[in-house]
Amino acid sequence: MLSHRILVVDDEPDITALVAYHLARVGYRVSTAANGPEAIRLARTERPDLVILDLMLPGVSGYDVLAELRRLDDTRDVGVILLSARREEVDRIRGLTLGADDYLTKPFSPAELSLRVKALLRRLAAPSVAAGSTIVAGPLTVDRVAHRASLNGQELPLTATEFKLLVTLLERRGRVQTRPQLLETVWEAQPDIQTRTVDMHVQRLRAKLGEQGRMIQTVRGLGYRYRPEDGRR
Repeated sequence: MLSHRILVVDDEPDITALVAYHLARVGYRVSTAANGPEAIRLARTERPDLVILDLMLPGVSGYDVLAELRRLDDTRDVGVILLSARREEVDRIRGLTLGADDYLTKPFSPAELSLRVKALLRRLAAPSVAAGSTIVAGPLTVDRVAHRASLNGQELPLTATEFKLLVTLLERRGRVQTRPQLLETVWEAQPDIQTRTVDMHVQRLRAKLGEQGRMIQTVRGLGYRYRPEDGRR
């Protein structure tokens, strides 16, 4: 755990201090930033494993920071948990669409935040699997050891959560995965994670897969499945 570095971004000193204290208390190395430009600079220079990001920052919003983190090659894989007083579904959806891995509203439980951090860091870690770890599905190739996915030879810019979602669907291709099943496998049944989170991540994954995204089928009233290569329904 001591090897994990976390960047906390919030313009409220009390919130920053509270989050930093509880994370440092369980062994994480914590850096802080009070605005968007500083957050982006620290993310690029310190290369944290995870960023806890407030949305309502002065000048450059948390949404803008998130979009920039996902745009830059050296920060696109960093885990991001949005921490915000905005409780509307539209805000959650916007954050997830831009590439956030999780969304937690204020006021929050420090213990719950620590659990979410721990779960996300597990997803970020490259899986340790034996030989034969490559999955091939048509033009799509997934290397579970290298934690990379490519389409027609071009690497896909997937977040850790998107990668795990894709691997789960491919490993179980042809079988319907309900939203609760995906929540349990990909998000490890974190408290207060909503099924809408699954839908937004599937939507984002489909967009990144382009034409291949049609292989992820929606099973009305249940969930999703990755269609087998033989095309059977």
